[in-house]
Amino acid sequence: MNLDKFLQLFNPYPGNRYLQISTQEDEITKELKILLDAVDGKLNLALFNEQNLNFSQLFRASPRDHDKVIIQDVLSRHENPKMILKLAYQTLANSANIIILEKKGTTDIASTKILLEELEFRSANEIDILKDYDLIMAKKMHMWGNGL
Repeated sequence: MNLDKFLQLFNPYPGNRYLQISTQEDEITKELKILLDAVDGKLNLALFNEQNLNFSQLFRASPRDHDKVIIQDVLSRHENPKMILKLAYQTLANSANIIILEKKGTTDIASTKILLEELEFRSANEIDILKDYDLIMAKKMHMWGNGL
């Protein structure tokens, strides 16, 4: 998988913390770790698979503890996608981004963008830069809606 364009979405600063919510560690995980290691940052993982969380459970993360949240192959499979997005909102720092990755054809992009808006994420956009994934990116805006 060619991740060059995908990695251009990230510009980590020293000490940045990202949260990847996924079904597995993969090439994306590896590349994000490399990016963050270069700036003394940290990648936290919440894995939903047979050995870890199942698709009815929720992950744990501290409020405003992450500069980006990447949800990969989990949102469309989880029993409560709205709660996953609410937790992502809470753990994001103000003005931080959420990135949703789902295998092509497994998610309704328009409905996902509407759900993001309902949960106070702004500027939800579909970005076609990965061959195998649909990508939606949105921003948590300080003092909008939930105001967290």
